[in-house]
Amino acid sequence: QVQLVESGGGLAQPGGSLRLSCAASERIIRINTVGWHRQAPGKERELVATITGGGRINYVDSVKGRFTISRDNAKNTVYLQMNSLNPEDTAVYYCNADVLNIRGVSGNYWGRGTLVTVSS
Repeated sequence: QVQLVESGGGLAQPGGSLRLSCAASERIIRINTVGWHRQAPGKERELVATITGGGRINYVDSVKGRFTISRDNAKNTVYLQMNSLNPEDTAVYYCNADVLNIRGVSGNYWGRGTLVTVSS
């Protein structure tokens, strides 16, 4: 079964930047719509940004102008560039994607998450 693997989390200072990546753990045909979600301690998971296979993008208001979602279709990888980080961005970030696997079967998958901590 396809797994999504997030990477790039870690500790950042307020005002700093991190770039998250999301890729499939095995060879696939295509990643279609992708969403980056986050869950802060004691809070519900929220959708932060989405990008469709055609490149249409949406952001939650709290990250507009600071976060940028992008994709490299040749690498079947999706990124979340996070700038001007603040402590309220501290959360586990999850990748969720519609994936067309090597057998031509579509499915929706979640990654296990990567922790982003913003603190001085």
